[in-house]
Amino acid sequence: MKLILSRKGFDSSAGGCPSPWFPDGRAYALPIPDRRSRIAYRDVTFRGQNLGTLIRNLNGDARAGLRKAHLDPDVIPDSLPRSEGWRPCLGQSGSAQGHLEKQGVGPGDLFLFFGLFRAVEKRRGGWRFIKESRPFHGLWGWLQIGSVHRIDELAKGDLPWADYHPHCHGEPDPGNTLYLASDSLSHSGALADYPGAGTFPVMTPNHRLTAPNARNTTDWYLPKWFFPTSTADAMTYHQNLDRWKPADDGCYLKSAARGQEFVVDITHKPHALDWVRNLLEGVDQ
Repeated sequence: MKLILSRKGFDSSAGGCPSPWFPDGRAYALPIPDRRSRIAYRDVTFRGQNLGTLIRNLNGDARAGLRKAHLDPDVIPDSLPRSEGWRPCLGQSGSAQGHLEKQGVGPGDLFLFFGLFRAVEKRRGGWRFIKESRPFHGLWGWLQIGSVHRIDELAKGDLPWADYHPHCHGEPDPGNTLYLASDSLSHSGALADYPGAGTFPVMTPNHRLTAPNARNTTDWYLPKWFFPTSTADAMTYHQNLDRWKPADDGCYLKSAARGQEFVVDITHKPHALDWVRNLLEGVDQ
């Protein structure tokens, strides 16, 4: 089994600001802008409000609601009205998809989505970033692959519910791929009976990647099982062992600023699934 730490959501270059981390511990990864998408931010809802309003409050973009959103990964059922047959999914293309293929990523493997977040507070007029807060990388959701589909090879009617998806309306790309979630994680042993995809109810210190008090968001602190014994054992994009530093109960990593999909084979890392199970605590089974 492989884990893929998958970078998704707003940041300084895509969207112009971090995604919000709310006072109750919930986090929401804002989907990046995409002019080719058929979905406007005002069409997407989170906890009863449309994203256009939320984004306008956070970054001051008065036209945020009219801009188009790349709603991907799409793992929250009530974000949009759904067609019959909808299931959580993730699209990928270009060099990022080529990297996933090279690593042999397929059914049964598990995406863990992370993004850039910053604490917010409710003020008159809406949510605002807390001035004293610092951005950090954190894990916000997951998707275990149930099936893989080349979008350009789908016949009309194969996945009619997916017609809304941004990867169905981009430029032609023979590698353009849609990953559909498994029904549940029940075939993964230690993860029995959890949904095949979703978001973590709250973002706890266990979900945080950026090390406490780190000066840079890319300075991560990870469980000890991540620490590589060789370049072949290291998470992709991080085979330079100088990036890693052991610690008493974990390890430090200078994470790559580039790259979307970081893959690690956990076949011989028995503690990895225990870590994932801890991330899932509080998720409805």
